[in-house]
Amino acid sequence: MAGPRVVIIGAGVVGAALADEISARGWTEVTVVDQGPLPATGGSSSHAPGLVFQTNSSKTMTELARYTVEKFCSLDVDGKPCFLQVGGLEVATTPERVAELHRRHGWITAWGIEARLLSPEECVEQHPLVNPDRVLGGLLVPTDGLAKAVLAVEAQIRRATERGVTFLARHEVLDVQQADGRVTGVLTDQGEIPADIVVCCAGIWGPKIARMAGMNLPLTPLGHQLAWTGPVPALAGQTEEAVRPILRHQDADLYYRDRFDAIGIGYYGHRPMPISADDILPVDEADDMPSVLKFTEDDFAPAWTETQSLLPTTKDAKIEEGINGLFSFTTDNFPLLGESSEVKGFWVAEAVWVTHSAGVGRAMAEWLVDGHCSSFDLHECDVNRFEQHQLAPAYVLARDCRNFVEVYDILHPLQPSGDPRPIRTSPFHTRQQEHGAVFLEANGWERPQWYEANSALLEGRSIPTPNDWAAQYWSPVVGAEAQATRETVAMYDMTALKRLEVTGPGAAGFLEGLVTGKVAKSVGSVTYTLLLDEDGGIRSDITVARLARDRFQVGANGNLDLDWLTRHLPADGTVQVRDITPGTCCIGLWGPLARKVLQPLTDEDFTNEGLKYFRAKNAYIGTVPVTAMRLSYVGELGWELYTTADQGQKLWDTLWQAARPLGGIIAGRGAFNSLRLEKGYRSFGTDMTYEHDPYEAGVAFAVKPDKGDFLGKAALERRKTAVQRQLTCLTIDDPHSVVMGKEPVYDGERAVGYVTSAAYGYTIGKGIAYAWLPAELATPGTPLHIGYFDRRVEAVVAAEPLFDPTMSRLRG
Repeated sequence: MAGPRVVIIGAGVVGAALADEISARGWTEVTVVDQGPLPATGGSSSHAPGLVFQTNSSKTMTELARYTVEKFCSLDVDGKPCFLQVGGLEVATTPERVAELHRRHGWITAWGIEARLLSPEECVEQHPLVNPDRVLGGLLVPTDGLAKAVLAVEAQIRRATERGVTFLARHEVLDVQQADGRVTGVLTDQGEIPADIVVCCAGIWGPKIARMAGMNLPLTPLGHQLAWTGPVPALAGQTEEAVRPILRHQDADLYYRDRFDAIGIGYYGHRPMPISADDILPVDEADDMPSVLKFTEDDFAPAWTETQSLLPTTKDAKIEEGINGLFSFTTDNFPLLGESSEVKGFWVAEAVWVTHSAGVGRAMAEWLVDGHCSSFDLHECDVNRFEQHQLAPAYVLARDCRNFVEVYDILHPLQPSGDPRPIRTSPFHTRQQEHGAVFLEANGWERPQWYEANSALLEGRSIPTPNDWAAQYWSPVVGAEAQATRETVAMYDMTALKRLEVTGPGAAGFLEGLVTGKVAKSVGSVTYTLLLDEDGGIRSDITVARLARDRFQVGANGNLDLDWLTRHLPADGTVQVRDITPGTCCIGLWGPLARKVLQPLTDEDFTNEGLKYFRAKNAYIGTVPVTAMRLSYVGELGWELYTTADQGQKLWDTLWQAARPLGGIIAGRGAFNSLRLEKGYRSFGTDMTYEHDPYEAGVAFAVKPDKGDFLGKAALERRKTAVQRQLTCLTIDDPHSVVMGKEPVYDGERAVGYVTSAAYGYTIGKGIAYAWLPAELATPGTPLHIGYFDRRVEAVVAAEPLFDPTMSRLRG
């Protein structure tokens, strides 16, 4: 036996995959417990219909699904396959869905999986039961198919058992034992099992188990309808379980699969049916299994009517059985993976459907054994990503139910998540409403996208209108605000950005050991730098301002940065980290006239000599105490001005009163994004993630190899000379061809990369798209094409930055 003592709670498709993957990496002192029988334990895996569609707007989710497909294709149980690779077909019955299938084809192509768009006739050839009069087109992914979930569980249990893993059926977990802030074991109804690591893979019971370790898991089990027809005459004599592609009719919230001469019908169009994990019946009290609730025929009636229209042969059959099966939903539709921030050694792998199960098993095994996951970028899935309000039970229930309703909806990338709103408002919110702010949401914050009060700026300007899709959640005022920022001065609400305070006598040394740049500099210094993982991948890009000898302010990207810093705190108590975002606010005052606005309001020297670029100082702006940092994410002269929340509105009013006579404006996020891309500034989570290193991402200037050791430094040395891909700036001449992100990039007919961020550059008069490309194609002047719905948009690689390459405007 090797490795630490591991207990995995749950032997469903995720727990079995983790046991298999972790034992394959040499950890064999592993025990898997489940309250039900094996291999059909009674959870979601036991009733899952098994449809695996790999297409997803998230590259990570697609890659997790791709690994699941590849692994399941290699598994069998006594000659019975664990995956039936019949392909996956999505059909469109409306013009809007046809366009959406083109977008989805772009995603799957960008992520490197074969797919093709079909005509109505080709859809019927693939799935002859489909009504040719209803279908306008389709998307086929040949490697999709049907996972035999229970067989896959059994196959992985057998493999893990051969390596020494112990599986204990009929063991109900009563408590997660802990001492001194870390797990020590699991208490079951049949005794204690000591453990160094406990991994919760309990699925719909996840919140209940996690609570035993003091963890609030934002997951809701919801009932989902699955029905089976009796024999369909047109399928009479079918001896293979499945011969047609799995089928999705997303316009009606439906999916279908073969089962010999019958058809399975899944339906998301009914009312949400949430249930508390505490109210799920015990294994021995359930009529069938705990995850199966009684079928509600009235909810299914619209689905059956629509099915008979799309698949006319079902009119000769009837529904013979059905369930309301429980599945896990989360507030952002991503899994919940990672270690508790409060109890060391307690991990979760939750809200994982069969589609992604084997991929998650591998990701978790790498994370546990190696200390980081090398195969997948998990920043979207980390369980510690949530802000506190996102863990509120009312919030979780509302968002999870909404996600159930929207599971097959066509969602715009800027579309707000809906109620509950508003949740977080900056001190400027009332003033923004007075100016007609159009709010979108960012981590719960109401963030203006543009201001209707700026409509007068359009006079005398020619702002190109993008295509219909890009024109959603857009206004020509966005372009006017961007141009006006470069002409005069603008105020931007930057409150939504995460702010952390690092203090204590060990603060400087602590940060030096985690970041790629030198931050232990003079008081007033500000440093743009990176946090890296052990393998040299970028965990975040941050700014670190030294505001006193033992006090630093970190401009972070989100709660994962707080979690990362907290996990690495020294045990001697010489460093403290806290989130100061809720009690503070920030205004970005940027533009060529910014100094003319600010200097008359203060006795401090804000000349170029008085506060140089990337320096900070304390000052009074009128009566308001601020921390002023000379930074600019729009590429113009200016400052980030921080104060406490109670004085935020006064700061706003003071600056606005001074800016307005100079032609100053207030501007929104739409203009901000355009301006940052003109300047070539990266956005973590969009342009670069854990899978990228600084040399690939174009931020190597933030790495100071001559400084002392820091986390990830050794790995960087290995990666420095192995750059094979590069984050690259593309420009688009057609002003109406504004892409949105995640589109494939083509070199001829070959898909070679994908777009990250994109916007129209209102200063340079071109569309801008940043994209990951092979290094050999990242040469300025290289012509390429971007796949955008059913079009190919001409683009060319451009040298960056596109605006002010000499930095004269920033440093003036």
